[in-house]
Amino acid sequence: MSKSEQTVPNAIKFLIGGTSGMAATCFVQPLDLIKNRMQLSGTKTSTLSVISSIVKSEGILAMYSGLSAGLLRQATYTTTRLGVYTWLFELASKDGQPSFIVKAALGMTAGCVGAFVGTPAEVALIRMTADGRLPLAERRMYKNVFDALFRMVREEGVLTLWRGAIPTMGRAMVVNAAQLASYSQAKQALLDTGYFEENIMLHLVSSMISGLVTTAASMPVDIAKTRIQNMKTINGKPEYTGALDVLGKVLQNEGIFALWKGFIPYYARLGPHTVLTFIFLEQMTSAYKKRYA
Repeated sequence: MSKSEQTVPNAIKFLIGGTSGMAATCFVQPLDLIKNRMQLSGTKTSTLSVISSIVKSEGILAMYSGLSAGLLRQATYTTTRLGVYTWLFELASKDGQPSFIVKAALGMTAGCVGAFVGTPAEVALIRMTADGRLPLAERRMYKNVFDALFRMVREEGVLTLWRGAIPTMGRAMVVNAAQLASYSQAKQALLDTGYFEENIMLHLVSSMISGLVTTAASMPVDIAKTRIQNMKTINGKPEYTGALDVLGKVLQNEGIFALWKGFIPYYARLGPHTVLTFIFLEQMTSAYKKRYA
């Protein structure tokens, strides 16, 4: 381990990682909202029509609905994922540098654990971003993420906080595996062209390529997760029995391409969020080293 790495304790690394994710979320939250609305629509729609509908009927500030839940999701999911990955990586590195396959497995495991911890905030985020599309009488009207969590426990039981946990964890595993492999491959391929060098432009382009692959791979799992977490129980019967039931009904009623509904906002969110998180992480780490190292 280099001297520069040793100057930042693990606890500070986790704190900076979570804070970086939260800072990036402040920029991409509207894209999350648009993606969720499109996935829940049940009909053919477009990014522009969803934006127009939200601004016209709810106002421009509605684009940031559910921001508190998005921030809590980053604080729980990103911090846990980073902490678990660092811990597992240190264990795997005792006998030398781990292979790419081992790193991918560590990333999937860390993503899975982080997703489980972050699921309550994820459920709140889905519900808060979806609320505005419902008639006034049917809206949940959560004031913030903590109001959402308390009311879910009080009105529906504590297990509601982990509704859709399995597809959420499955998506995290797919995302982490696809992101790790595609980002590494894209970065190396770009460097091999001779037109790129190790800088922010390389990270930006690699992230966008990685985001494309990751979006295509993870969206079917994501749409199942979104619909399960937003579903209501009618006369004691839930709308869906599980992820496979969601996928089956989507294919039957909306067609195969509906599994990638919300592709553009999902993709537009994934790449920039990765880059912004990286930028904030580098800046905060640098500031910490200057002040305390």
